[in-house]
Amino acid sequence: MVREPNRIAAKKQREQTVAQRHTQAQRHTQRFSSRWGLVMATLGMAIGAGNIWRFPRVAARNGGGAFLIPWLLAIVFWSAPLLMIEFGLGKATRKGPVAALATVLGKRRAWMGAFVALVTSFIMFYYSVVTGWSAWYFLASITRFDALSGAPQTAWHTLTGGSIWAVLFHVTAAVGAALILVRGVVSGVERVCKVLVPLLLVLLLAAAIRSLTLPGGITGLEFLFHVDGSKLARADTWLAALSQSAWSTGAGWGLMLTYGAYARKNEDVALNSTITAVGNNAASILAAMAILPAIFALSTSTDQAMAITGSDNTGLAFIWVPRLFARMPAGGALFAALFFAALTAASFSSLLAMMAMATQVVQDLGLPRKKALALVAGATIIVGLPSALSLRFFENQDWVWGLGLLVSGGLFAMAAISHRNFRKDWINTEGADWRVGPWLDVMVRYVIPVEFVALLGWWFYQSITTYAPHQWWNPLSTFSVGTCIVQWGIALIALIALSTWLYRRSTLGRTDERPSSDEGASS
Repeated sequence: MVREPNRIAAKKQREQTVAQRHTQAQRHTQRFSSRWGLVMATLGMAIGAGNIWRFPRVAARNGGGAFLIPWLLAIVFWSAPLLMIEFGLGKATRKGPVAALATVLGKRRAWMGAFVALVTSFIMFYYSVVTGWSAWYFLASITRFDALSGAPQTAWHTLTGGSIWAVLFHVTAAVGAALILVRGVVSGVERVCKVLVPLLLVLLLAAAIRSLTLPGGITGLEFLFHVDGSKLARADTWLAALSQSAWSTGAGWGLMLTYGAYARKNEDVALNSTITAVGNNAASILAAMAILPAIFALSTSTDQAMAITGSDNTGLAFIWVPRLFARMPAGGALFAALFFAALTAASFSSLLAMMAMATQVVQDLGLPRKKALALVAGATIIVGLPSALSLRFFENQDWVWGLGLLVSGGLFAMAAISHRNFRKDWINTEGADWRVGPWLDVMVRYVIPVEFVALLGWWFYQSITTYAPHQWWNPLSTFSVGTCIVQWGIALIALIALSTWLYRRSTLGRTDERPSSDEGASS
């Protein structure tokens, strides 16, 4: 009879300790020092490997200009609304995705934020590998470009076939990001992104100028911006464009929500979200202007150029870039180094955002910041090892959790729909420069849910008919529907079972106290 009260007392003591940590962490939360710092951080989050690695080939494969039109419209139809919801929710709650959604939706839906965080975390695990690949190719372009360009397929398959170099560069990327994040948001992320993002844009601009000055480079530019009406009328062009926008801008990842938690009180939600979406698209266009003209200028024929741009190979950038730039009349090694430096900067700035999000989630569950960061960095290294050692495993994880991001976007739309006054409470707050009208309600309540169903259905159809036509049901097949259902299902069952616990842990010590200064103190 004595033990039961003792257990209750011990439980209350543990909850009080967690509550004190929550309160202390919130009192000492940093704030971005300026709008410029916030914009650089959010652009660093949005502009990643997908802008430089994926966008040029997807745009080319889907008709160039015919692809660009729906891709630009997708800012209004998907990306900007979800970025606004995320940013506004993070700013309103000052928490990560698990705690933020648990706070506004209650304990039965705490699993929703946890699923968002889990999806992005699994992407983080292999994204560190991509960052490592990019850094390795940057160094190889400087030190051994002749050997790299002479046998690019051999170099790629060696690196991704269990090479110790892939592991070392993966670990270096994860540790490097953790060393920056340990300094906090203002002293770490903001300062680094103020350097990385402008550097990235300058590198892309320099690469685009050099590419366009190659004989025949204008042909690639004309291909990029030419609108083929027949391709514009195809549904798959629109679905591919919407998919690219959903993945590239960071909408639905929970990253904008995390940075929103560190925004100053007077930051405008709609304006900053729109700047992020437009800036992301501008970087994608610059990347395409650097890559496609070079492909057309340096290919031996138009047919070869079309074959390269039509490829859907994960290693396209790493195999063809060295081979193409070796044919450049002058400065091929420098051009390759510029390209891979930009790819490294883009992927590393996005990795920073992912690790910041995961760290915030663990903090919200009650662990001190430095311990939370150490746990996240360790998990990134360990769980990312299979992707560093096996390209097939990497591609499977990219398929499963890349599609999982579409589910995450749908969950944010559900959260907004469940919160009747989300525009007033999260976006059109006091002091907002841009006030968003009822059009956002239409997007969130009707358009985005329809897009979610269409996108997920389309990608599953691609799996059944193209990627894994005879193994689409097989959970062990790399690009199957079955592998998505099984991995998502395990995650959802576990998180739904833990929903009440997640709610209790992440919302303990909730307080309306705010730092006396917009900058806050060191975390």
